[in-house]
Amino acid sequence: MGSTSHDVSALAPGAHTFLVDGVRQVYHVAGNGPVCVAHSGGPGIEWAYLRTPNLEEHFTMVYVEPVGTGASGRLDNPDDYRLDTYVRFLDAVVEHLDAPRVYLLGHSHGGFVIQRYALAHPERVAGLALYDTSPVTGGEFWAEAMAGLAAYPQRHPDRPEAAAIPAAFGQIGAATDDESLGTALRAALPVYFADFWGRQDEFAPFQAAVRIWSVPAGAQDPTPFDVRESLAEITAPAVVIVGKYDFICPPRRAEELHAGLKDSRLVQLEHSGHFGHIEQPAEFTQAVVELLQR
Repeated sequence: MGSTSHDVSALAPGAHTFLVDGVRQVYHVAGNGPVCVAHSGGPGIEWAYLRTPNLEEHFTMVYVEPVGTGASGRLDNPDDYRLDTYVRFLDAVVEHLDAPRVYLLGHSHGGFVIQRYALAHPERVAGLALYDTSPVTGGEFWAEAMAGLAAYPQRHPDRPEAAAIPAAFGQIGAATDDESLGTALRAALPVYFADFWGRQDEFAPFQAAVRIWSVPAGAQDPTPFDVRESLAEITAPAVVIVGKYDFICPPRRAEELHAGLKDSRLVQLEHSGHFGHIEQPAEFTQAVVELLQR
């Protein structure tokens, strides 16, 4: 693992850059308290959507810019954007911070990353916040998600715009560059919320700001993700947080996670979809902060 040597300013507020095997890795530090490293989802989505100022009152938050996104470097081979790669880069960040143990917050695909990290490096994990994620993907996972997508217009029969969302989501897979992918994601974003239309003015700035990079987003990891048989090996305290209306990582997947972990608490956010830190920030923050009392 090649990285620059640690210095005492690794947790100073602001943006930081170091090298992992010659590739630029950027992360951002904000807040005070125990260190919590946050890994965003996608893959390919910019870190900034996951920034949670409420958590910064309780943790020194370290927001990773995943490799291939934002100011972090790109990999020479697009086929290298695999889960193992994200785990390796996350490990480099934790090593660089030089904190004996860290809390980890992983959203969606970021939750896959921190599950694999916790299995590989249990001695570095103080606690886990597994947020709108799953212990497994594959054919059944995606079929269930697509059924939830197809049912979305019926959830909002009074909003004609909702009828266009499944087709907009379909454009995500057809996008071939950063700009068209970002446009497609922003158009489909309402499906990720419990009630986007009822709170449109509130959520519109978030929708407008979301950015995604096409190469990591389009990378197909040939290794199936399924850690269900290994979850009991994770002994660190965990909180599993899920939005009741999350179509892509629904409550059933959170329940699977919770059942498989030795020491976990399940928190369902009753008025959220995939973005509970935006939809119910106080409840989301409370769920994560309770890790500190365990």
